[in-house]
Amino acid sequence: MNKIDNKTILITGSTGSFGKEFVKTILSNYNPKKVIVYSRDELKQYEMSLIFNDKKMRYFIGDVRDEKRLVSALNGVDVCIHAAALKQVPIAEYNPMECIKTNVDGASNVINACLQNEVSDIIALSTDKAANPINLYGATKLCSDKLFISANNIKGSKKSRFSVVRYGNVAGSRGSVIPFFKQLAQNNADFIPITHKDMTRFFITLNQGVNFVLDSLERMHGGEIFIPKIPSIKITNLAKAIAPNIPHKIVGIRPGEKLNEVMIPKDDAHLCLEFDSFYILKPTINFNSQIDYSKTMLGEIGKSVEENFEYSSDKNTKWLDGKEILDLI
Repeated sequence: MNKIDNKTILITGSTGSFGKEFVKTILSNYNPKKVIVYSRDELKQYEMSLIFNDKKMRYFIGDVRDEKRLVSALNGVDVCIHAAALKQVPIAEYNPMECIKTNVDGASNVINACLQNEVSDIIALSTDKAANPINLYGATKLCSDKLFISANNIKGSKKSRFSVVRYGNVAGSRGSVIPFFKQLAQNNADFIPITHKDMTRFFITLNQGVNFVLDSLERMHGGEIFIPKIPSIKITNLAKAIAPNIPHKIVGIRPGEKLNEVMIPKDDAHLCLEFDSFYILKPTINFNSQIDYSKTMLGEIGKSVEENFEYSSDKNTKWLDGKEILDLI
């Protein structure tokens, strides 16, 4: 049996792009016992409830900053997907403590509440910006990743297992550059603003991201960071595909922004295992057991990468051309 059927699932931050797609997917393709939406915005919950009004749905107002509310909400939950975060890079730079309260303190609260309720399987969503971070958002997500992985070493005899899924920009999500470029194209803007002519990014669709999380739930021992093999896009090519007749204007890199993104830095190569369609980063410290991470719970076999391996958006072996970009979006 899979980890969803006849189980109670809670998703933090679930009125966001990922959360809505995740709920849609599990209601369509699985048979969960109960699905709990946990978020702080009552209007977004109301709007979501008009779309997802299945009798299995529950809508809990709550903030990941509130540990007591999380403890109450996670009572009887089997699977927790932690998607709540403050994600906007420039806003995080301007409001650092607010970002820390949600992304770091919130992660700690989710972990403690899951342990208190002995939730079986917990996956936290991460970002490529957590690898070698240069902005506050990435730094807080790196802290969150470390907290979730280390939770496996403090759980004692509890059955809870914690893992992380890390991937790149999500095409069409809130905050993605794609809706922004589309709007400029529809309005026949004078130019498309490009931060740097050589900027590259990893891209994944919402559906691909959701399915990778669901697959990771089945694969996880606890303690892994799962990273999918996904294509890269050059931002100038993205702009050309969306608005072929509008010129570009270089506006400069924004605060906290990278030229290229990295999902596996060279410093983590010794922890990295390569599988057919994904990578796993093993935990740096593993007190509880001698888990063989080279074999997933689905029986997939991985192998160690080369010593100086790095998985970065500018050195990727998979790239999307103009037609593929249009198909993606």
